[in-house]
Amino acid sequence: MALDPKKTFTDNEVEERLAVDLPQWKLQDGWIRRTYRTSSWKGTLMVINTVGHLAEAAWHHPDLTASYAWVEVRLMSHDAKGITERDFQLAKKIEEVVGWQPGTEPETALEGTPRGDLRFSYIKYD
Repeated sequence: MALDPKKTFTDNEVEERLAVDLPQWKLQDGWIRRTYRTSSWKGTLMVINTVGHLAEAAWHHPDLTASYAWVEVRLMSHDAKGITERDFQLAKKIEEVVGWQPGTEPETALEGTPRGDLRFSYIKYD
């Protein structure tokens, strides 16, 4: 069964859903938001490009604000004038991809970026 892409959630429903599914995200001024701390401008650009790719593939476009060492992602469905299932699903996908730490997974050949070497730093993981 397809979910109604324009059904909006109340602030209480959004807060409850974020607490369970996306604890690093918050509701503020009608948007769900997450700030990713990065280690450098290179990391900031990598986050922006990752979010851009996921958003374009999903055909749902966030607002972004960026500086040298952080990126804020804001989601709200403009056409529905509120937070919808599309916002939650895109936030979850962004969280999965941007927050991925291959070096922490069991039984993986992917070691992740070298820890402690600022030349290779990317995201400051929560």
